[in-house]
Amino acid sequence: MRELAETARQWTAEGRVAFLARPVTEQGFGPRDPAGAVLVDARGECVGALYRGVFDAELVAEAGAMGAGDTARVCEVSVGAGEAVEAKLTCGGQAEVLLQPLAGIPAAWWELLGTGAGVALVTRLSEGADRAVSEVVRAGDAPADDAARRAGELLGTRRPGRDALYGGSGLVLVEAYPSAPYLVIGGTGELAEVIGAQSALLGWASVTVQDAADAEKVLTAHRDAACLVMLSHEPDFDVPTLRNALALDVPYVGALGSRRTTARRQDGLVAAGVGASELARVHGPIGLDLGAKTPAETALAICAEILGVLGGRDARGLRDSDGPLR
Repeated sequence: MRELAETARQWTAEGRVAFLARPVTEQGFGPRDPAGAVLVDARGECVGALYRGVFDAELVAEAGAMGAGDTARVCEVSVGAGEAVEAKLTCGGQAEVLLQPLAGIPAAWWELLGTGAGVALVTRLSEGADRAVSEVVRAGDAPADDAARRAGELLGTRRPGRDALYGGSGLVLVEAYPSAPYLVIGGTGELAEVIGAQSALLGWASVTVQDAADAEKVLTAHRDAACLVMLSHEPDFDVPTLRNALALDVPYVGALGSRRTTARRQDGLVAAGVGASELARVHGPIGLDLGAKTPAETALAICAEILGVLGGRDARGLRDSDGPLR
């Protein structure tokens, strides 16, 4: 969805008749992009990615059938196993896709998406799903109702997500796009480079820092999205940086090292006044227990743990095992 922001703003400025399409409910399809959406204009141009484009022609036709005063249209789409193989989808499936005129989407939505801010769109559909009203919910907003509360929960996972809520007044679609994780990698070298490459595959930003002062500046600037990956074993770098990350309450704090190094860091943090509850937030040794040996495997284990922590999943990390690191 974020990649559509510039096009949406441009089309709106041009006064182009266009529509935003995204799923309300889904079954099947296998792994898919939770941020999938597509912009469709009256001439049939499609921008974006939704089910690898298999329904683009159908969505163009549905958009063309909307009346001038319609504010929403929910259409059912489906693809069989054979068509799914041809479209390179994992498997077939069916979905209900919401089409809304671009003019009905708040301008603030596209503006905030374009800046990378954490933001959610709450769309209330009438009982017949032919009318829709959308409003923007920002990360940190006080929830005014169940839909806004759900938006806050989804934003808190740090991963894009959608949810459909059903109530007496109709269907409410909640779409959340948190700020992408911002990896702050403490230290340089081959592993730092591979972690940066792995994070880029996930659509995350990353930066390497080489001393505690630089780390503090970056963590403070990106505190809502920062994930600290401490690789350095230098006590004047790792301990103060870990302490600062905990004080800023960044979403993830992890540190690479042997159990002896981990114990040394814990002693240093305790001496710096870090309490037991904060200490328990440090993932050290860092990473999931995948048996990683190479830099690439280690980067995968680290990014997988970050993904699990941000998503609230209880994946088993090396911190929670007792055996040797191998």
